[in-house]
Amino acid sequence: MNVRSQISMVFHLDKCIGCHTCSIACKNIWTDRKGAEYMWWNNVETKPGTGYPTKWEDQEIYQGGWEQKKLKLKLKGTSKSKGLGNIFHNPHLPKIDDYYEPFTYKYSNLSNAPDQEDQPTARPVSQITGKNMDIKMGPNWDDDLSGSTDFARQDINLENLTPAEKEAMFQLEQMAFFYLPRICNHCLNPACVASCPSGAIYKRGEDGIVLINQDKCRAWRMCVTACPYKKAYFNWNTGKSEKCILCFPRLESGQAPACMHSCVGRIRYLGTVLYDADRIHDAANSSEEQLIDNQYDMLLNPFNEEVISEAKKNGIPDSTIEAAQKSPVYKWVKEWGLALPLHAEYRTLPMLFYVPPLLPVMASLSSRDNQQQSDKIHKKGKTWNVDWIYDTSTEELWSSIRQARFPVKYLASLFSNGDEERITKIIEKLMAVRIHRRRVTVGDVTDDKAESALQKAGLTADEADAIYRLTSLAPFDERFVIPPMHREEAIEMMEDTGEYKGASGFGFRKEPKRGS
Repeated sequence: MNVRSQISMVFHLDKCIGCHTCSIACKNIWTDRKGAEYMWWNNVETKPGTGYPTKWEDQEIYQGGWEQKKLKLKLKGTSKSKGLGNIFHNPHLPKIDDYYEPFTYKYSNLSNAPDQEDQPTARPVSQITGKNMDIKMGPNWDDDLSGSTDFARQDINLENLTPAEKEAMFQLEQMAFFYLPRICNHCLNPACVASCPSGAIYKRGEDGIVLINQDKCRAWRMCVTACPYKKAYFNWNTGKSEKCILCFPRLESGQAPACMHSCVGRIRYLGTVLYDADRIHDAANSSEEQLIDNQYDMLLNPFNEEVISEAKKNGIPDSTIEAAQKSPVYKWVKEWGLALPLHAEYRTLPMLFYVPPLLPVMASLSSRDNQQQSDKIHKKGKTWNVDWIYDTSTEELWSSIRQARFPVKYLASLFSNGDEERITKIIEKLMAVRIHRRRVTVGDVTDDKAESALQKAGLTADEADAIYRLTSLAPFDERFVIPPMHREEAIEMMEDTGEYKGASGFGFRKEPKRGS
């Protein structure tokens, strides 16, 4: 057992309101420089949609992530050796139009225009060339399903849906969508690290944050191709690659990353998890059916005495172990089983997990005997008989999950590598918490129905209350459990002297297994 610590995150998608405050906070701090205008280290996409850069999920186009070939794990589109053949022409590299050409407006036209009959306008100009341009797309061009014919209907995750399911998603009265915020996943098996010919990208040993050494970067841009989430970017002004740094200067001073601190919906959670680094290669090289389970098995119980002992042998401080025991991420992922990685099939073992959104369910209507149960609605002096009622039984609710406006199959394509049953179980748990809390706070749900819902979902009342608290009531220090970083020990580990001479780019004292 080779115990390491990793800063990881959970995003609760049922709480995201798509306000983009997180994106603006990140943009103002990190990517407001020349050459970084088009970069959005944090972006919020509308699903269904093609995202940013457009169709980033289609690895037939971009060739990102890992794949199994003859039971061996290999980079899909590039590697340190294979990349030499694509130095001058990389067909899998996103173009600026796949992102968008960054623009501003010539505001001086409004104040300096001469007298004229027409109203002056601030024409859009390119932030790259400075020339007038016609805006064709932006980082959230398909927000709220705008342009759904060109964007939402091109979502690669719709491919497995039947034509009827696909069409139902875009019917005006039944239309549904949700928001998907994305940052770098700071993966355990990062393809960007493995692909870099100059060794500029490394994973910090003390917290697992993936960074790019700007002094070593030689603009090969293999990291841009290799990252299946397209969260590595090329700065055309400096000639270096850049990416999300998880605001590590803020973490080192005990502050949450900017995107998380500013989140209006409080959807974001951050904490430390302990994992077994010896299992990285085997987990990433698992069969399609076992990918998520094996990634979960890597995450260790921070209360286990053997795990604690092995962690201390690897130099993990007591404060980090204590933070792992209080981590909200461990609760969401391991204790409650409510959070899943995004596109586990890319085999990078991402350390950002998502709680799927509750599917909008069409309330079913049941007829009843007017003579015995007819109710009356009084409005504006008129009276109507109510001949239909909503069926709120838990049995009807569970069957309705499969007939929801948002197909389970779509969410399974995103979060569970096609496993619909895993998604269904999570939705049942989330619905059971709602039913239980409805009984507690409103009282219009009977004890039998609430107990039946909890039992069906495999939850106790105490677990449902704990999930509710962390979802709705948790203060800052429960949502963000940030351990002291102990940078002095990390620097000592990386010193190029004595025992640690030639330490790997992962920041580990010993080089991890090949392929990890």
